[in-house]
Amino acid sequence: MITKIDHLGIAVKSLDEAIPYYENVLGLTCEGREEVESQKVRTAFFAAGDVHIELLEPTSNESPIAKFLEKNPSGGIHHIAFATTDINGQLAQAKDKGAKLIHEVPFEGAGDKLVAFLHPKSTFGVLTEFCQPAHAH
Repeated sequence: MITKIDHLGIAVKSLDEAIPYYENVLGLTCEGREEVESQKVRTAFFAAGDVHIELLEPTSNESPIAKFLEKNPSGGIHHIAFATTDINGQLAQAKDKGAKLIHEVPFEGAGDKLVAFLHPKSTFGVLTEFCQPAHAH
């Protein structure tokens, strides 16, 4: 069901401060910004071949990204996202095999995708996301 690594989520304090690094130093192009109100974040996406880099800036102190930045003040890799053809099947399989789900039911995330996360306590410390295009379910 997993087809590829879709993106790496990277927590940053400020998109405005971080984007120039990705554009000027790495030579990537920002494909756009988006606010995901449900997760209290602003995102910016960059393509690096088939994989995207998703920068995540908190819009509130209640944001999961704000909490991550409290523990990791300089930011860093927040999650890895795997593209899947069947997000509900992927979640069911993960749960069946003993992984702890943060989300039993997928929700709309950035980039018109359905997303759901596995808890890092059951994934060897890596916050793991499954994502699937929202129109494919």
